[in-house]
Amino acid sequence: MKLLFKSIKALVLVIGLNTPVFAQLGFCTGNSGDPIFHETFGTGTTNGPALPAGTTTYQFIGNGTPEDGQYTISSTSVHYDWHNTTDHTPNDTNGKMLIVNADYTAGEFFRREINGLCENTSYEFSAWLINLLPASGCGGAGIPINVKFQIWDITDTTLLATGDTGNIPGTSAPIWRQYGLTFQTLPAQTAVILKMLNNGNGGCGNDLAIDDIIFKTCGDNIVIEDIHANNQILVCGQDTPIQTQLAAIPDYSIYATHSYQWQESTDGVVWADIPGETNQTYTTPAVNTTTYYRVKVAEDPINLASPLCSSVSDVFEIRVVTQPDAPIGYGEVRNCGGQVEMISVSVPTDVVVNWYDAPIGGNLLLSNSNTYETDVAGTYYAEAVSAVGDCVSNVRTAVNVVFLPAPVVEDETQFICEGETVTLYANAPNNTYLWSTGDTVSQTTVSAPGIYTVIVTNGSGCSVTKTIMVTQIDRPVIDTIDSNGNDLIISVQNPGAFEYSIDGTSYQLSNVFVNLEGGLYTVYVRESSGCGIATLEFLHFVIPKFFTPNDDGDHDLFVLKGIEHYAHSEVYIFDRYGKLLLSAKNQPFYWNGTFKGKRMPTGDYWYAIVINGHVAKGHFTLKR
Repeated sequence: MKLLFKSIKALVLVIGLNTPVFAQLGFCTGNSGDPIFHETFGTGTTNGPALPAGTTTYQFIGNGTPEDGQYTISSTSVHYDWHNTTDHTPNDTNGKMLIVNADYTAGEFFRREINGLCENTSYEFSAWLINLLPASGCGGAGIPINVKFQIWDITDTTLLATGDTGNIPGTSAPIWRQYGLTFQTLPAQTAVILKMLNNGNGGCGNDLAIDDIIFKTCGDNIVIEDIHANNQILVCGQDTPIQTQLAAIPDYSIYATHSYQWQESTDGVVWADIPGETNQTYTTPAVNTTTYYRVKVAEDPINLASPLCSSVSDVFEIRVVTQPDAPIGYGEVRNCGGQVEMISVSVPTDVVVNWYDAPIGGNLLLSNSNTYETDVAGTYYAEAVSAVGDCVSNVRTAVNVVFLPAPVVEDETQFICEGETVTLYANAPNNTYLWSTGDTVSQTTVSAPGIYTVIVTNGSGCSVTKTIMVTQIDRPVIDTIDSNGNDLIISVQNPGAFEYSIDGTSYQLSNVFVNLEGGLYTVYVRESSGCGIATLEFLHFVIPKFFTPNDDGDHDLFVLKGIEHYAHSEVYIFDRYGKLLLSAKNQPFYWNGTFKGKRMPTGDYWYAIVINGHVAKGHFTLKR
């Protein structure tokens, strides 16, 4: 077992949802002393050690899972489907707790003798408990834990105090709860026996853990006040030393009489008796640094000598607050072309800033802000004030605001033809310039798309940045040219604003040319803003669907224009019965609708055309 003696300022009774509160349970309503007994069950990753003989009738399990009527001391509760929780002791590493699986028969499972107490003295006992079985355990019908605390005299014959926790049901998440009990020792009584009993039987449920069993004295609620009824004094360093009279004010809830011993501390942790200061009031010396005061109280002067027999009051703090340095400023603020300016200073996190219009006195412009916004040129003054104690810096920090004109520029978007250059202009004369290209004149020439900037600075030193987005316009690239009957269709590889022509003079927006005669054409595609032109020759080969050989000068011949431009061509014309009427090879081709000088009648005729090894077959109509 490990006994820890440490300062605990307050303990709070934690009551879970639906947990009954019994009148006999409760905490000290006044001030408590330092813990005189603190059982934390130790630390470590191995279970145990077992409780001393006579502490429990339950069986210790060093390894494995405790079953009904067994216990273990462990840093983990990973058993069955219990909550997996750590112990309760704050800041423990691998802290242990007492884990109990209730016996099938209700009754005592823990007892401990507490020695070194004082007679006729009030004490507070407290312990932290947790129901290890989740609310869903045992099908939602788990047995709740229910513990009785008892304080007996050392002869185990006189019951000094008792109290029941009532049913503590399972919860969805692990919840530690604290329970307390107050009692008073009898004359000549310096030891007691603590007992814990299960009010319920074991079975499915009634599984608990216990930690942080504490005994400490219980006294009146005693506050300390100065002559102005303050419980604390905050004083600025420049206003020290300070001296005051303190008074201890008990509420007589526990003690009938009071004996006092004043104590002081420089950190609120380590306390020392002040020799000879045993009255209800105490006049402090001249204080220059933060100092804490409290009073140790007992009903009998002899009990003041033992921390086991006395309690301590609330703490009275005289806090000396350091005078803050003036805020850190950043010199003159030059506002270039803006309508308002946000000025700022820096101070530590525990210091606030107030703004004034004068170095001393003056008008308060803004409080509790590190920044100040203004549209008026001038000097502004920042004063540092401690967040606690309202201690003011010796001097104020001056911040001068100057409003200056800035160069006027406008962002632009420019276009560059693929493979060419473009000149960019700052368009802000009589200034200095720094381009992102490195140029230091008012213009720069670039050959690639991108984002370019120029910093323009005037004679007042005000600078602005102009941004120019340069977007490339791609040259047209002809992808395909196709014949669709008499129509010619041009396709390009890249998007753009393009115009199309088949003579290099007349351009149109449509990429389709309709009702063209067959033949060899030169196709032109140009970018509409002048960023390049593409050309390509194309043989537009058209097979007429009909002809009318009636000598009216319109469609009198069946002509295959352009066929002569192919390296190898063959043409065959047949009548409906498959009779060959005309053929030609590697030469221009036309037919006038006659066969051996005889005019052929109206009807459909068939063709077979071979061009560079590719065969096209179909028919056309001869109309008379």
